[in-house]
Amino acid sequence: MMLSLDQIHTEPPPTPKELDWAEQGFLPPLSPLRCAWRRDVPLDCKICPEDAQARAWTAYHYDLLQCTLQQEGLPETVDLTKEPQTGFGPSDITICILGSPTSYLSVLLEGGNQCPGNMLLCLSPAWLSKVPSEFRPGEYSLLVFKAVTFDLGGRTTLEEFAPPRRVTYFTGCFGPCKVQGQSAAELARDLDCPTGGSGELARLLEDKLLTRQLMDQQARVAVPPTLAFTFKRPLPLRSVTEEQRVRMVELSGREGQDNLLQEEITAFLQGGAMEPYDQVVVKPSGWRWSGAQAVSFHAKSEQSCILQAVLAFLETLEEEESILLEAFIPTARVVQPGPSDTNNSPYNTSLRPNLAVRICAVVCRSRKDQPLLSKVVCGVGRADKPLKHQATVPQTLESSLQQWGLKDEAQVAAIHVQIKQKAEAAMKAFMDMEAGLSAEQRGGRRAQTDVIGVDFLLSSEDQVLQLVALEMNSQLCLETCSVFESMGRVVAAPAGEVARPLVETMLRRAQCHLMEGKHVLVIGAGGVSKKFVWEAARDYGLKIHLVESDPNHFASQLVQTFIHYDTTDHKRDEEHAQRLVGLVRERGLHLDGCLSYWDDCMVLTALVCEGLGLRCSSPTAMRVAKQKSRTHLHLLRRRKEGARWPSAALYAVPCCHLESHADVERAASHLSFPGVMKLEYGAGAVGVKLVEDAQQCHLHFDKISRDLRDDSDHPGIGLGWGNTMLLMEYVSGTEHDVDLVVYEGRMLGAFVSDNGPTRVPNFTETAACMPTCLPPDREAQLIRAAYQCCLGCGLTDGVFNVELKLTAAGPKLIEINPRMGGFYLRDWIQEIYGADIMLASVMVACGVPPLLPARSRPRTNLVGVMCLVSQHLQALKSTASLEMLQALHERGVIRLNLLDDELVPTEYEEPYCNVACASSSRREACLKLLGICQVLGIDSPHYPVTHFLSHFK
Repeated sequence: MMLSLDQIHTEPPPTPKELDWAEQGFLPPLSPLRCAWRRDVPLDCKICPEDAQARAWTAYHYDLLQCTLQQEGLPETVDLTKEPQTGFGPSDITICILGSPTSYLSVLLEGGNQCPGNMLLCLSPAWLSKVPSEFRPGEYSLLVFKAVTFDLGGRTTLEEFAPPRRVTYFTGCFGPCKVQGQSAAELARDLDCPTGGSGELARLLEDKLLTRQLMDQQARVAVPPTLAFTFKRPLPLRSVTEEQRVRMVELSGREGQDNLLQEEITAFLQGGAMEPYDQVVVKPSGWRWSGAQAVSFHAKSEQSCILQAVLAFLETLEEEESILLEAFIPTARVVQPGPSDTNNSPYNTSLRPNLAVRICAVVCRSRKDQPLLSKVVCGVGRADKPLKHQATVPQTLESSLQQWGLKDEAQVAAIHVQIKQKAEAAMKAFMDMEAGLSAEQRGGRRAQTDVIGVDFLLSSEDQVLQLVALEMNSQLCLETCSVFESMGRVVAAPAGEVARPLVETMLRRAQCHLMEGKHVLVIGAGGVSKKFVWEAARDYGLKIHLVESDPNHFASQLVQTFIHYDTTDHKRDEEHAQRLVGLVRERGLHLDGCLSYWDDCMVLTALVCEGLGLRCSSPTAMRVAKQKSRTHLHLLRRRKEGARWPSAALYAVPCCHLESHADVERAASHLSFPGVMKLEYGAGAVGVKLVEDAQQCHLHFDKISRDLRDDSDHPGIGLGWGNTMLLMEYVSGTEHDVDLVVYEGRMLGAFVSDNGPTRVPNFTETAACMPTCLPPDREAQLIRAAYQCCLGCGLTDGVFNVELKLTAAGPKLIEINPRMGGFYLRDWIQEIYGADIMLASVMVACGVPPLLPARSRPRTNLVGVMCLVSQHLQALKSTASLEMLQALHERGVIRLNLLDDELVPTEYEEPYCNVACASSSRREACLKLLGICQVLGIDSPHYPVTHFLSHFK
């Protein structure tokens, strides 16, 4: 038997929205799904019993979940309700979804991988309860008593919680509430935690007139020519005065509108915008009509039929709803592929119908409220009929275009770029509109839209392919892309792409919510390069109490509490710690955490944490990491321990501590040359030098002993600890930084960057790139080495920056900085991976394990060079002035990180700033950066940027 396309794409019988809880006035399907799973699990909630109808729907959705898991090849849900789960507190992440298991399956599975045990599915609103917030008067906290919990590998458990878990992010199918009972929309309204939407926002997103006008006017995305009739414009459109492809006509009532309607319809059909089209579509717009089949198609010449269709809708139209009359957009014609035609050929292409391609794009809100395209799939069907999500089988853009006759890879890539640009522009327009609404209009202070779908058709205008946006939607595109990923699992296709950015956003917002209002003691303000700390703390809602030696430090005006206390003599850190603990108690500060971002203050911070009972690595571990020779010797001494191979001792380098010329002589006789001399407690490569023999060692020891005696000679490089030195053997190879996030000894995140060749003999950093150029196995070596060295020193809690060299035989440790990476690293990691190591460090200090983006694909490549006052003073005062660099940064030409604020050349200098360029390819980023450096005067024979970028291949 053969099937026609008509039979394949027959409209399915209408089904109720699976979780439109309040509107379902009927029971679920009576015939149970064919199942091989237990059905005697307890689905009722003791706190809020359900009636028979609600219980039937809960059981139906549980069966639907088990059926879906079975089809995915995943195990049945394990019932753990006999022993309620305990131990969850206010610092635990709880992502809760109240919705259909089929609609959100991709999100739930990805959430189980990114935050195992913290992604919860509620199958009934009775499993949740809304209580007045303890922290925000007028708002509510959401508690979950029962849920299906998703874990690694798609494993699920049915659990009850006693006490209930406090939700830190909530989303779901936001339906209207018309009868008794709690819907997702009711539960989401005015919560104190972030929500991924609300009933109010879903109404706006499902309003085709509103979203089409936004795409037309704000996003500059092509839409069908549209004539809209309404009694009252949606609130965000009431200020619209200029109209382009969408014309709005406000009606004064239902009666006596025939002449006005006829005039407007005639003018629209005869207008220039409609000239290329032969057919029109009449349909209602508004939340109430979402998913309805009430659509009619007419030839443009059938004006009387069109008027009657409009009048029929007018009788049922409610306030702020509208009737849309729009052009039926034909798909662009492309020559169909296939064997050459003959009258007798079974492949006669004249029998093939013209095909249409509906392009479905999912866009997520990412970091800093930037839209990010996560997935594109297509549906293919007849060109003379409307394509609907549920009536097509999803496939890739490439396959769809190939079937359609478009095989040129460059054209396909160009279409994908257009889809990305236009879909993200549509999301941006909606987010901008949303940002202008009040908290009440959004459905709560923390309510925002985190994901949308955008549907496109591929049309043509003047023989040029053009994307035309049909509509935005809240779930349809997400469900379609989820179905596509589900089919792909059978052939081991990559999974998680569609939901990964959304889950990252959920986790980021949930973690920010947890940290909001935390009281944190920060010891040491640092310099200009740490200015971002205070700005970020304000944005995160942290209450910072700052201890700083400089009473006039600029950060004193940017924090909750400023405590002036001189900590510069770090040889007295134990005394300082006792006094600071006393000051904290005297002021009645109730701290959630304590940390430092400044090298000199790390040991003092550990001592204060110990005195206050706050989380931090031990003072002993901090001392081992702070003193460079002690770090290496400590690791070398662990060689004989029965530790798991490979031992951290493998990464240590022979070295000697130097306090006198006798120490220098003894070290020179024990170590191989060339060697490297540096300050024991130094920072920023100040005082570092390559030495070839014992004589050079003595000369450099004399010079440092004379020039850099205490903190007044060069603040901020560790001279408060003294000016003792060390000599270590020189290690050849490429230089790399590994920034680690460690909590209770577990590595939660690792980020590797590459450094360019340093300026020998002083080893000043010149250039860097991220992500690393290394192959995965070599990158893994660096991460393992950094992690083992930190654990070997006893660093169990914190964010640490580890500098290593990668030799032909593997990694070798340079030094451990037991604090967050400096210079540009926090900014770059956040831009490339969406992870904020500054926030992660605060979370660790407050005893909250950070959840960092898992398997996050790098979003860009960054390559940067350092600018030094000694090399670039003239340029920094002219072609590369701060004003010029900031202007280029604002325009997105460069990425600027200012590290100092004084243009004063000194012998022992640190970088003034870092100038970087971003691109989708590392090679292009290097070329862009080189061109910028040549134009700005940063590149010169004495500072050859080409050489500094030579490692990044």
